[in-house]
Amino acid sequence: MTDFKPKSDFLKTLIERGYIHQCSDYEGLDALAAKGEVTAYVGYDCTARSLHVGSLISIMMLSWLQKTGNKPIALMGGGTTRVGDPSGRDETRRILTIEDINANKEGIQGVFDKIIQFGPGKSDAVMVDNAEWLTTLNYIEMLRDVGRHFSVNRMMSMDSVRMRLEREQELSFIEFNYMILQAYDFTELSRRYGCNLQMGGSDQWGNIVNGIDLGRRMGTQQLYALTCPLLTTASGAKMGKTASGAVWLNADMLTAYDYWQFWRNTEDADVGKFLKLFTFLPMEEIRRLEALAGAEINEAKKVLATEATALMHGRTAAEAAAETARTTFSGGTATALPSVEVTKGELEAGLGVLAAFVKAGLVPSNGEARRQVQSGGLRVNDAVVTDPAQILKPADAINDGAIKLSFGKKKHVLLRPA
Repeated sequence: MTDFKPKSDFLKTLIERGYIHQCSDYEGLDALAAKGEVTAYVGYDCTARSLHVGSLISIMMLSWLQKTGNKPIALMGGGTTRVGDPSGRDETRRILTIEDINANKEGIQGVFDKIIQFGPGKSDAVMVDNAEWLTTLNYIEMLRDVGRHFSVNRMMSMDSVRMRLEREQELSFIEFNYMILQAYDFTELSRRYGCNLQMGGSDQWGNIVNGIDLGRRMGTQQLYALTCPLLTTASGAKMGKTASGAVWLNADMLTAYDYWQFWRNTEDADVGKFLKLFTFLPMEEIRRLEALAGAEINEAKKVLATEATALMHGRTAAEAAAETARTTFSGGTATALPSVEVTKGELEAGLGVLAAFVKAGLVPSNGEARRQVQSGGLRVNDAVVTDPAQILKPADAINDGAIKLSFGKKKHVLLRPA
């Protein structure tokens, strides 16, 4: 890619912003994109009620595809979720009921409307579900028409299979078939929608190339593959994972304030990279922000947090989260902080401070809370907790009728009497 000079705005943007890990044919894809003739899809299995921030990079790629005059497809994996993608896993995914899959699909669909425009126009996005064709397949016909094009020898060499076998972890036959179904999705989308590009994370490269090969064997147009890097932070942590779990995109699973805080806590070395990948700010502004050094880098982190939060939660919620953080960190109390209800009876009876921090979700256990007390990491109403036997009473509810619990400098929860 070092010598490749793209002509299309699509590849120029993706290369400049750091989205590309691998591409099957830069020249061929670039020529199509320059004419606005790329129709690309990314698949999202419905394994949870919300996508997490690790999925956001591919959604942003679909958005840039559309912004440069090409057509995105958001593929819901209503069919493939029933099988389970073995990539990157050491154990079989839990088999979900049809009702669970449909509920999860409904939960994640709303994310796309915030970033991509759907409609009947040439570059308007479409959303489809692979259950539409996968659940109607006849098994014998599938083996004859599709399965015959796959070499078991090659399938055994795929990373998702090979790594499980090398670790002596069980790989079910249903998971072994996942790559066939994903390849068939590409062929089917090409036939139905003229789709000629599949995008995804770098761990999907083998599956996507399988789709290109299957399309060639089954007579589709030329198909292309484009993958983005699987992001880790500068310290090596997996992007989108925190000590308290996944960073969800849906507001009912993670508040705007907590989402803002996730981005605000970005490591210094990642600020420029994340501004390019997770905001629509122009490159000139990003270059200015990533050039900041010392304490000024915190201003760039606040811009990143507000812009990224505005995409998922709206500008008003993002700015409110920023103001809540400003008020909280300047020593005040902000009513927009995340809150957890506690009954008046619990407070009147006396609520142990360790249990209170566990109830607020700031620490996972009483033992961890006790360790944090010993290191001075917990505060009640901005006062450091020194006694692990401290009892919280109704009189402690002084901040707008709530008790402010703090873990470190950046995690705060209001304990509100119900």
